Amino acid sequence: MKLYTLKFSENQLIEQVVNQDRLAQKQLFEHYSPTMLSTCRQYIKDFHDAEDVMLHAFMKVFNHINQFKSEGSLEGWIRRIMIRECISFLRQRKELVFLDDVTQSQLSVISTRQESINDYQVLIDKLPKGCKYVFVLSVIEGYKHQEIAELLNISVGTSKSQLAYAKKILKQQIESNRYNDGGF
Repeated sequence: MKLYTLKFSENQLIEQVVNQDRLAQKQLFEHYSPTMLSTCRQYIKDFHDAEDVMLHAFMKVFNHINQFKSEGSLEGWIRRIMIRECISFLRQRKELVFLDDVTQSQLSVISTRQESINDYQVLIDKLPKGCKYVFVLSVIEGYKHQEIAELLNISVGTSKSQLAYAKKILKQQIESNRYNDGGF
């Protein structure tokens, strides 16, 4: 991964991007794109789709940078745009599906034979979609259940049950791998 240092201070960079300075836009993109692609990848399994969503989200960042209020970090503001764009993409593809409690009890645990148990992304990708999105928003992004419910248009109770179910599946997958592989 290539890291770029900002040539401007963050405030100067924002000002230049507001003025549609292409060099500043490029610098902002190059600085934040590795992290933001990773964020998009948490929600979207296909790398190319995740990359496309990230690019669309960066266009929104550039078009709406004047709305950034400097009340939090620029990275956090960009990350929220990325997450919302990912959720919009998933809605558009009708992949934002949640399981009810009855369905959950009827599902079998997903088999996760893999070369390296340290590749947790593989385990997360194999979660049922609704569980995966709630898990990522809660555990990885740090959103509260109320925020998740608003973002995904679900109830707080659904958010909590999806998270519990995701944790249960992940625990079973990890324990299964320990047993099958003789440990980590």
